Amino acid sequence: MSSQHDPILVTGGTGKQGGATARRLLADGIPVRALVRDPDAPAARTLAESGAELVIGDFDEPDTLVAAATGARGVFAVPPATYQAEGWDGDLEGRRGVALIDAARTAGVDHVVFTGVATMGDATKWGVHGKTRIEEAVAASGLRYTVLRPVRFMENYLLQGSPVDGIADGVHRHLFPADRPLQMIAVADIAVFAALAFADPDRFHGQFLELAGDAITPVDAAAAIAQAIGRPVRYQEVSEAEADAIGPEIGNVWRVTRETGGWHADIPALRELHPGLQTLGTWLGSGGADRILSLIDARKAGAAS
Repeated sequence: MSSQHDPILVTGGTGKQGGATARRLLADGIPVRALVRDPDAPAARTLAESGAELVIGDFDEPDTLVAAATGARGVFAVPPATYQAEGWDGDLEGRRGVALIDAARTAGVDHVVFTGVATMGDATKWGVHGKTRIEEAVAASGLRYTVLRPVRFMENYLLQGSPVDGIADGVHRHLFPADRPLQMIAVADIAVFAALAFADPDRFHGQFLELAGDAITPVDAAAAIAQAIGRPVRYQEVSEAEADAIGPEIGNVWRVTRETGGWHADIPALRELHPGLQTLGTWLGSGGADRILSLIDARKAGAAS
């Protein structure tokens, strides 16, 4: 029988969602056990310095997952996804996620919170069928569970070197229609919803939460960023041919977005659960703008050297 003093096993703790969730739980006084492959990696050491217990494990070695989950009362599941030139390897992601759910059940974990991706049309068309498979495994596990489905991260404005997203030379280039509201969410808010679920597993058992904090056109988002950082930023919508040239699944995202109208999280209902849910403006004002500006300046300095 688990107790509130037992830790939450956080996977992906050195990544965006796992790291944010580990920090949120620790701030709430919840013990955290973080699954890592290399405890000496800088991100892992930062977790440990924040108070997390590190446990070594590998999604491709199921026995290590059982050992990591044993004694934990909950698991925050975010299996690593792999992306190659030909697209996402959803089958591998699915196998890894199912292995984690099996390990949680074997270890006697009480509650699993899985974070996947918001729904938008046929999952097989744009590389997220692995996440769908994990959701099905979670629902069939017999464990208490909550599924989070976040939309695009506000932190994606910080991406560097990607053919789409991020900001380079004053341009935010992406697949989404320039004049349609695009839902987005701050990673820290995903962590808040995970913490809410772990705090009240009975209330959130069986819930599938589509998560977004704002809906703003890419053009207006670029204008808001430009105002916040004091530098020009404009949005460039890539063409269907350009999207297909990046990769077949990227082209499919371009088409699915237009066929479905994009993501459809109920933001007002989410704000009732989490009144501090961030808009793009509040994210920019709470450090996002400074991080974007820092990356822009670093890029300029690198180009000049």
